[in-house]
Amino acid sequence: MIPKRSLTKEQAIQKAKHYCAFQERTHIETKEKLYSFGLHKNEVEESMAQLIEENYLNEERFAIQFAGGKFRMKHWGKMKIKYALKEKRISDYNIRKALEEIDEDEYRQQLQKLAVKKWKSMKTEKNSYLKLQKARDYLIRKGYESGLVMPVLRKLTTES
Repeated sequence: MIPKRSLTKEQAIQKAKHYCAFQERTHIETKEKLYSFGLHKNEVEESMAQLIEENYLNEERFAIQFAGGKFRMKHWGKMKIKYALKEKRISDYNIRKALEEIDEDEYRQQLQKLAVKKWKSMKTEKNSYLKLQKARDYLIRKGYESGLVMPVLRKLTTES
């Protein structure tokens, strides 16, 4: 088997800078990338420090961008965003900061829109309890808090 060609530390840092400049990355993703370039532990740690120092890597910035993107593009709720960030091993502090960046009014409007859309899509469902349950489950799977979901759905049941 032919050994994988390793990059020098300087070459690896240059590639990592491009990697991080292309889109926000977590520390874990970047570390794995540096290891994939054939660097050893101490070189990876030094490279990580340099990338952080030169602001190519910033986990708070990553978390804020990730949360905002998932909320705006995929209409995820805060719970789903929180667990996705935890999976990426983002600190609780940065998760909190990211979730605080989501505008509360926009958040509630998005929940309302999703609830109405789901409610209308189930117009053939005659059993109102089952309809309510399906809508609730859908919104909770999207990551919205049940404490916010239920009042919105109760209002929809009284309007229909």
